[in-house]
Amino acid sequence: METLSRKPFQGVLNIIRFNWHFYVFAVMIVFLFGVSLIFLPVHFHWITATFGILIITTTLLSLGVSYYIYDYSTIYSLNWLQDFRIGTGTRLININAGFDETSHILAKKYPSASLRVFDFYDPQKHTEVSIKRARKAYPAYPNTIQVDTSALPLEAGTADYILAIFAAHEIRDKQERVAFLKQVNESLNATGRVLILEHLRDLPNFIAYNIGFLHFYSKAEWKSDFASAGLVLTDEIAITPFLALFILSKNNGTTS
Repeated sequence: METLSRKPFQGVLNIIRFNWHFYVFAVMIVFLFGVSLIFLPVHFHWITATFGILIITTTLLSLGVSYYIYDYSTIYSLNWLQDFRIGTGTRLININAGFDETSHILAKKYPSASLRVFDFYDPQKHTEVSIKRARKAYPAYPNTIQVDTSALPLEAGTADYILAIFAAHEIRDKQERVAFLKQVNESLNATGRVLILEHLRDLPNFIAYNIGFLHFYSKAEWKSDFASAGLVLTDEIAITPFLALFILSKNNGTTS
């Protein structure tokens, strides 16, 4: 399925654009390693060259994987939602952490659904410079509601689907994350679903992002959070080897 409203290489170019300081630092380190070859004894050259090659390789690998995930794959076609009954009047909540690439796609894909968009970005808590740059580059979806993770403006039992796409991991404090998920649980209706799409702190993401994978949470950590919030994990789908889609309910029903 064709990805809606995405430009070629948009994902990987955004990563470079919003995290350019990392790439400048990597280039500087490799340059210094190269210069050091002039001054170091020959028997140290292999050490310097090895570290330089390692930095270049890991950087290119992370960009290649990012291209595969965010540009080559079809995650932004949202075809992984096709098994869910999203139609006229469906109460659909999309929650982001300051950078929203999916609400406009959802609006085009499901024009008859009742879409509400929440943004829990708090500059006091979420201090990553990449998010600040992204917010400057991309305006918020129209009528996005700024919310606090501890106070979602939703009535209990009213939401059909609540989505958090690459967002929930930005809540770094476990207690705050569980409290957020409890609110999501309370807002969900009896047959509704919560859909959380995330990278995991696992081997594929370690290979792809090196120590950057520590920014994500393990599957065990997510399951602990879900259980603490009273959510039931009804299914888990691998969206590429690097992404996990958690499908959650407030009961053991199978209707989607």
